[in-house]
Amino acid sequence: MRYVEEFQDPAAARRLLEDIRAAVTRPWALMEVCGGQTHSIIRHGIDQLLPEEVELIHGPGCPVCVTPLEVIDKALEIASRPGVFFCSFGDMLRVPGTGRDLFRVRGEGGDVRVVYSPLDALRIARRNPDREVVFFGIGFETTAPPNAMAVLQAHRLGVRNFSMLVSHVRVPPAIEAVMRSPSCRVQAFLAAGHVCSVMGVAEYPPLAERYRVPVVVTGFEPLDILEGVRRAVRQLERGEHTVDNAYARAVRPEGNPAARAVLADVFEVVDRAWRGIGTIPDSGWRLSERYRAYDAEARFAVEGIATREPAECRSGEVLQGLIKPHECEAFGTACTPRTPLGATMVSSEGACAAYHLYRRLGGPAARSAASSHAAPPPGTPSPAAPSPVTPSVEASPVV
Repeated sequence: MRYVEEFQDPAAARRLLEDIRAAVTRPWALMEVCGGQTHSIIRHGIDQLLPEEVELIHGPGCPVCVTPLEVIDKALEIASRPGVFFCSFGDMLRVPGTGRDLFRVRGEGGDVRVVYSPLDALRIARRNPDREVVFFGIGFETTAPPNAMAVLQAHRLGVRNFSMLVSHVRVPPAIEAVMRSPSCRVQAFLAAGHVCSVMGVAEYPPLAERYRVPVVVTGFEPLDILEGVRRAVRQLERGEHTVDNAYARAVRPEGNPAARAVLADVFEVVDRAWRGIGTIPDSGWRLSERYRAYDAEARFAVEGIATREPAECRSGEVLQGLIKPHECEAFGTACTPRTPLGATMVSSEGACAAYHLYRRLGGPAARSAASSHAAPPPGTPSPAAPSPVTPSVEASPVV
């Protein structure tokens, strides 16, 4: 048996569902703040198996999706310039900017390259000293350490033709922004285990105490998520609001001290705009003064960007948990993975992409059925999704 299959065991999943049903006595709304968890929830039909009293709200947990339109447009401008190799992870190439995306720039002659690590971009820079090489550095606390290491390595090696367009965001300030919203219905959070494996859990107890919400650190497999829900519901029913680490196999309270030290050296905390949400104080990173020479935004002096979001796109409401993807009128019609209006439809962690891929929602009848949120019996898969307790060949997305 593969190790991961232990966390997809059908019998264990049914026991956890029975425990949740036995514990819940009133409606509760929980938010997962990781796009990888959202995809696992929708792919395995977990939200449909939970008792109807437990609602899962999809939060702003997709770093591709929350990358501001202005930054996307700056990436397009830089990538269009002659003499530039623009390097990015593949899921950024289809993210729509104002009128085009990186694929379009590549089709128009821009040298846009897909890499699997920021160190790949650094190697390209060392092999091509006569070209400017830019890496698109996005993501939450999970991807920030390797990006910081690439900048640190460039500095140590004296590589001057390498720079990074940085759009890193931090999870705890986003949780606080959600709780401060007048329309907030969230009563507990499932925190992203991979983020906490880097940063630890020290930032969460003040949030749990200030807003009186349980925060349960969880993983990404079906049993991880069900256990996180079970612990959150138990706290809610008891009137408790503490931080609970349900992902101890990967998360230590202090996180990864070495990674945190690199982050503290290379980056500094700043206010950051989130696409569809707005500016959240202290929610992002930029390169610190010592490494500012590697800041592509400053190096290329990209200014005068005029952004324009499609009027019919409601991805901002999806990211805030105000609507489910299928409640957007453009979902599955004007907006599809091949013709996305917003990043939530094209990103591998986007909630709209998850609903489109696993639920196949598009017509009014399908949307109406999905809105009913009827929970099938334990072990029953959703009509167009793999079983929530049956291992699949395809691994759940985890970024």
